[in-house]
Amino acid sequence: MRNAVGDVQTVLVLGGGSDIGSAIAARLVQQGARTVVLAGRRPEAYAQAEQSLRSAGATTVHRVSFDADDTDGHPKVIAEVVSTVGDLDVTVVAFGVLGDQSVDEHDPAAAVAVARTNYLGAVSAMTVVSQQLRTQGHGALVVLSSVAGERVRRSNFVYGSTKAGLDGFATGLADALQGTGARVLVVRPGFVVSKMTAGMDKAPLSTTPEAVAEVVVKGLAGSATVVWAPAALRLVMSALRHVPRPVFRRLPV
Repeated sequence: MRNAVGDVQTVLVLGGGSDIGSAIAARLVQQGARTVVLAGRRPEAYAQAEQSLRSAGATTVHRVSFDADDTDGHPKVIAEVVSTVGDLDVTVVAFGVLGDQSVDEHDPAAAVAVARTNYLGAVSAMTVVSQQLRTQGHGALVVLSSVAGERVRRSNFVYGSTKAGLDGFATGLADALQGTGARVLVVRPGFVVSKMTAGMDKAPLSTTPEAVAEVVVKGLAGSATVVWAPAALRLVMSALRHVPRPVFRRLPV
């Protein structure tokens, strides 16, 4: 529950090993959040993240098991988190896999695995969390989308298509939650220098988890429904969205 002046007190990160998710949690802790739940497949590996959050000012940090692909288990996980920490002020949907386009487009099982985590897992988790937010009558759901879903490119269309689906579901959910006291903030980062992109060449307008976190926190402080990181990508993608397809295919994007 937010405190008397409306500051976030409790943060749940679904995808506790995410660099961006951890950065968002840390930034919210710096602003006064005191309880953080890091939920993911390997909670035992989040010790360093927990220590960093405590050093930043968190008084309570829980590490819990959460598997994006185990959609049947999502209601139980969220219910147990709520039972432990109470209302969820901010929930960050930060899990996802990049996949390997060169493999995924030829291997049905590999392509489905990317879709299962990035889209089906996210749809399940967001639906469960949104029901909790409706019950509370407040709370924000932060969804890490991607510019890769704005216009799906040949170079990463398996991953990009999952983000396009995720983005569409999240924006629709935001509309469905109007009037409930709950909200959705869709985050569209570009190339983020992180564990997920280690070893890859940086793309133009690359950013960092900390920079994305700053954009998210500013978005939460206002009434934004969508934020871009960096902001310049909004103009870039607005232009690319209207490039004729034959031309778009030849662009080095």
